[in-house]
Amino acid sequence: MVKMLGKKKTLWNIARYFGILPFVIYSLFPFYWMLITSLKKNSELYSLASIPFWIQKGITLEHYVYLFEKSSFLTWFGNTLLVSILSTLISVSISILAAYALARLRFRGAELFGAGIFAVYLMPSTLLFLPLSKVISTLGLSDTIWSLVLTYPSFMIPFSTWMLMAYFRTIPREIEECAMIDGCTRIQAIVRVVLPVAIPGVVTATLFSFLLSWHEFIYALTFISSSLKKTLSVGVVAELVRGDVFFWGSLMAGALLASVPIVIVFIFLMDYYISGLTAGAIK
Repeated sequence: MVKMLGKKKTLWNIARYFGILPFVIYSLFPFYWMLITSLKKNSELYSLASIPFWIQKGITLEHYVYLFEKSSFLTWFGNTLLVSILSTLISVSISILAAYALARLRFRGAELFGAGIFAVYLMPSTLLFLPLSKVISTLGLSDTIWSLVLTYPSFMIPFSTWMLMAYFRTIPREIEECAMIDGCTRIQAIVRVVLPVAIPGVVTATLFSFLLSWHEFIYALTFISSSLKKTLSVGVVAELVRGDVFFWGSLMAGALLASVPIVIVFIFLMDYYISGLTAGAIK
């Protein structure tokens, strides 16, 4: 009987893994395609007789050498990292205060403000860059990375605020009321009591905000014209696509390297993202 149950459990585990396998392949295939394309020689890459799904004529690093030595990839990478970090910090900091106020405090027009944030969140960011370009020009920030740091929060704050509003509403009011009875101010209660409990929500908002700023294209294309001030999403496309000539090997190498920081961030923060830290909120 025990052996039969063991066999059934083993078969069930095998069936479950086979059921997950197509989704894993679907998710990893783009990374596999970028990797093998970036390691192929040009003679194989542009040959119609070659098999596109694996490497036949040996591995080469010439596309990575071209990327680092004959383009400004490292500069674009640094610009993207700086813009993403600063805009994410600004957006999440403002969103925490806004979401807490809308979720906890009672004041006239709170529901209207919440609906307004939701409406702005639904508005495509491509409709906002026209008026924002006038603002950037007036402030004298055209063709600077600070134009992106200033404009990215315009679509990141509504998204993060709406997400955090829903999360703050799941946290019992009693924990912060007890802290305020013990002598904490409202700000101290937020920092010492609410935020530690809300770490999964804050991490989620941070992840999505960082992801939005990392791969944003329209604003970076509109506000930045100098090659050395571009971000990855614009620089790689603008410099490695010349007319009808596509440097596919270097393009795939740049795309693969640009995806590494996002993967690393998700690896280190995924535990907070999926964990239920609110289980101990009442305690």
